[in-house]
Amino acid sequence: MGRDEVVAEFGRYLRFERDLSPHTVRAYLVDVGSLLDHLNGPIEMLDIGTLRKWLADQHGEGKARATLARRAACARTFTAYCHRRGWLPADPGLLLGSAKAPRSLPSVLDQEQARAVLDAPATAEPKELRDQALLELLYATGVRVSELCALDVDDVDRDRHVIRVMGKGRKERSVPFGLPALQALDRWCIYGRPRWMRPASGPALFLGVRGGRIDAGTVRRVVHARLAQVDGAPDMGPHGLRHTAATHLLEGGADLRSVQELLGHASLNSTQIYTHVSIERLRSAYRQAHPRA
Repeated sequence: MGRDEVVAEFGRYLRFERDLSPHTVRAYLVDVGSLLDHLNGPIEMLDIGTLRKWLADQHGEGKARATLARRAACARTFTAYCHRRGWLPADPGLLLGSAKAPRSLPSVLDQEQARAVLDAPATAEPKELRDQALLELLYATGVRVSELCALDVDDVDRDRHVIRVMGKGRKERSVPFGLPALQALDRWCIYGRPRWMRPASGPALFLGVRGGRIDAGTVRRVVHARLAQVDGAPDMGPHGLRHTAATHLLEGGADLRSVQELLGHASLNSTQIYTHVSIERLRSAYRQAHPRA
């Protein structure tokens, strides 16, 4: 098969069989394009030496370790797929190692900063009501920004104080939230959302100023703007509020498995980073307070 056909087939596999997000599919296809540019020949010539040289060249160009790890993972997925389809006589990706990407500790708000972010005075204007509701819900539930944007009105169970979330891999989960988030949602849905509704609004819970479903870029701008109003708060986006929610849950005594379920992590390894955040805070407090630290 020609290069374009191979890439198109691989893209369909990622979308419809692996059910990866559009963002991940785009990233993988860009990586595959780079690999095939490096190969500069028929797919049958792709071997372990080509893969290692491709990654080594990028390392020499100063690519980040996390980027190299992602591209190695993409290469392994691609060669395994090509081998299954009979386009490669063997799978060279099985011989490809990869250094683990460094896991840096995420920036999080402390509890006083989180309170200051959420207790900022708001007017009765639709934008203020919407912004307050989405900030409360992000912090209360730790949902991803894409999950927040995809919420419909019927996904909110007011009686049980839970939202129904469609996460990665189309896995559905229920996430609880507290009274402040419920009150903010009620104010938005009663006094704000009806003023922005249009025929094209559909069931979307959060709307943009033109009445369409809110997008991730708008949510990020809302979070950055609110954090900028709080002295000492780190500048971060919606994912920072997800990190913050997880950290505060663990600091409050929640067990790791429960936090994993709330966040929708497929692996407990993804959740364990928040234990390191809490330990770092404990060390910081110890160094500041203990006379022999």
